[in-house]
Amino acid sequence: MPPPRRGMTARDEEARALERARDLPNSRTATDVDTLRRAFADHLQYSQGKDEHTATALDRYFAVAYTVRDRMMRRWIQTQQAYYKEDAKRVYYLSLEFLMGKALENNLLNLGLYDPMRAALSDLGLELADLLAQEPDAGLGNGGLGRLAACFLDSLATLSIPAYGHGIRYEFGIFDQEIRNGYQVERPEEWLRFGSAWEIPRPDATVTVSLYGRTEHGSDEGGRLRVRWVDARHVLGMPYDVPITGFGNQTVNTLRLWRARASQELDLADFNAGDYLSAVEDKDLSESISKVLYPNDLTVMGKELRLQQQYFFVCCAIHDIVNRYLKMHDGFGSFPDKVAIQMNDTHPAIAVAELLRVLMDEQGLEWDEAWEIGRATFGYTNHTLLPEALERWSVDLFGRVLPRHLEIVYEINRRFIDGVRAARKADGGAVARMSLIEEGPTKQVRMANLAVVGSHSVNGVAALHTELLKRELFRDFFALWPEKFNNKTNGVTPRRWLLQANPGLAKSITEMLGPAWLTDATQLRRLEPLAEDAGFRRLFQSVKRDNKARLAEIVRAENGVTLDLDSMFDVQVKRIHEYKRQLLAVLRVASEYLRLKEERAYDPLPRTYLFGGKAAPGYAMAKAIIKLVGSVAEVVNRDVDVKGRITVVFLKNYRVSLAERIFPAAELSEQISTAGKEASGTGNMKFALNGALTIGTLDGANVEIREEVGAENFFLFGLTVEQVAALKRRGYDPWEWYRNDRRIKQVLDALASGVFSPGEPGLFRPIVDSLLNGGDPYLVLADFAAYCACHEEVERAYRDPELWTRKAILNVARAGKFSSDRTIREYAAEIWEAPPVRVG
Repeated sequence: MPPPRRGMTARDEEARALERARDLPNSRTATDVDTLRRAFADHLQYSQGKDEHTATALDRYFAVAYTVRDRMMRRWIQTQQAYYKEDAKRVYYLSLEFLMGKALENNLLNLGLYDPMRAALSDLGLELADLLAQEPDAGLGNGGLGRLAACFLDSLATLSIPAYGHGIRYEFGIFDQEIRNGYQVERPEEWLRFGSAWEIPRPDATVTVSLYGRTEHGSDEGGRLRVRWVDARHVLGMPYDVPITGFGNQTVNTLRLWRARASQELDLADFNAGDYLSAVEDKDLSESISKVLYPNDLTVMGKELRLQQQYFFVCCAIHDIVNRYLKMHDGFGSFPDKVAIQMNDTHPAIAVAELLRVLMDEQGLEWDEAWEIGRATFGYTNHTLLPEALERWSVDLFGRVLPRHLEIVYEINRRFIDGVRAARKADGGAVARMSLIEEGPTKQVRMANLAVVGSHSVNGVAALHTELLKRELFRDFFALWPEKFNNKTNGVTPRRWLLQANPGLAKSITEMLGPAWLTDATQLRRLEPLAEDAGFRRLFQSVKRDNKARLAEIVRAENGVTLDLDSMFDVQVKRIHEYKRQLLAVLRVASEYLRLKEERAYDPLPRTYLFGGKAAPGYAMAKAIIKLVGSVAEVVNRDVDVKGRITVVFLKNYRVSLAERIFPAAELSEQISTAGKEASGTGNMKFALNGALTIGTLDGANVEIREEVGAENFFLFGLTVEQVAALKRRGYDPWEWYRNDRRIKQVLDALASGVFSPGEPGLFRPIVDSLLNGGDPYLVLADFAAYCACHEEVERAYRDPELWTRKAILNVARAGKFSSDRTIREYAAEIWEAPPVRVG
């Protein structure tokens, strides 16, 4: 190697050489069709070790993915260089879930490579669509929370905001759902079985995580209190970086996922002594932390593992954040000016205590300074009003797993309560409710309270949700710190959920408006006049029918059911939970069937009812609801008397890639949760963006969707939040509804007598008992009549295709508010104060 030129170090020379290499188009950066074709062939041979005779479709998928990844690498490096050069304020998004789905098509579209790559493969006799199908979904989330995080990453990169996601690299993500004899059966989701084309392992950035042990208190040479965490068990956190491309720009941000590894791979003493199981025991215990997304926490062991998971990724993230900050800065005075940490729901709340621990125990700061830094750095997003979802850990479990953090939580609580009492800002009842420690037979740490006390910003995710946080869930905190609370209504990325999921509609919109809507969804408002254009309405109808046909092919292959494309596609897909009221929807379907059997003259609109979603493995009632849907489907679909008028299908294994086929095909969106229970919802936004009309309650973001699209283009029913509260105060008796509503009595009697389970007459009695004798906590029976009446309004509208299409077009035109770009702009300006940084 020649020596560096005079006046230049070897590092300078290396940098110049790399810069020259980056500036020259080559086989790894050029984007013309010929180069893409050659790059694909190179990767097939040199990365996969295959030729045209031995390569499988999976090999070809990887060759395409590596070709695309090459073209992301330069931008990825330039992005990090730009952030360091600007000394930019960086946003760190901490989330226990990232429901990313498939990445290849999204990256092709964001990089502008979709058409060139399709042409390059076509020259080789290959179809890009066939290779896209080979990619597994990265299902590192349970539902809306994780998908929101994925949409936010897309928007952060598209808006050029310096940002990093931090989560867990679960070896097995959300389970694959099989339906056997109508029952949900969970199978491991092996998304990493063949490896991932998108992740880059970073063993050099491995973090040591401590668990268990005890603390020792002493003084340093200056007489200041210092605490050591000793006798701990250690686990290693190894990061895997995933590039996140922005749309139409040069920004490539980073999602850093952490994998747990044993600090010692093998105990040689045990191994040499012949105790092979003990030799690998620590490895198995350590690596279980990142094995499975959300273990079943109905057992003590499950709860303990879940706490380990939460601390594991938070510890790794805080270590990474502090190290990156210290590369550019001495001391922590400017930490909140250069770092914003957003906690996505309550799961990362332990970060408040972890940053304090690092600043005090490792960096030597005093409590007051460390506390002010932390509070100015953290923001907390709450995603639920359900008490069971606001995590609490028993003090015994918390102290055993995280002894130092329990001390810190107690000290935070002591100082907080002393301050409130001294200022006389709350009475004894409010102090007890705000305490970080819940007293009782089993003392518990309230993680949501820790997040509120330790953050400078607390936000809800829809206007109604935020008002309920202020008025109910966090009313004492709101009285104390009203300035902390703000709303950031959720959004979805139009690149994934319209451009990628619905290419026919996206193409039509671009032809009418130009491409600006892809990064400024408010431009969709310009479609409004086209609702009155007969030609555009025909085009819109044609696209919808093509999307219905595409979904029908999947249903025929997966379920063996042929769908009538002339029927209305009435869809409810989401996580299965009682408050989301899949039960309300299926009871109405069953009631419709019974009415058809009883009234021969009854001639309703032909409908296809599509259900989908996963139930938590330990959630017995949710699983029973899935079984009920399947049983109703089996009875209805086999009955020749109702053929052509009702079809019912449960779409198994609901996931991102299936959702991308469902939303464009849907015509009616079921958003029917009990008012006051859904924080926001994002499925409702995706449906509206794709031209489905909503039937729904005034819950979550439904309220804002109705305001945006117009009350006349939204089918509203049901009790409001205030009416729900009033009914419960008055005393809700579901038997009253059973006795006074003939349809309710008929359908519940049919369930109880085995009409929909002829081989097992008592199968659905527990569901009936939960409604009549269990208090019907989600007011299914109270809203049933209004729900049925609203469906009659839906039917009248659908019988006029031109009226329906006008309404559908206006839903698309007015859904621009619900872009995640708008949401992220609000976070960046109002919470993080993080300006964009131009790359390239």
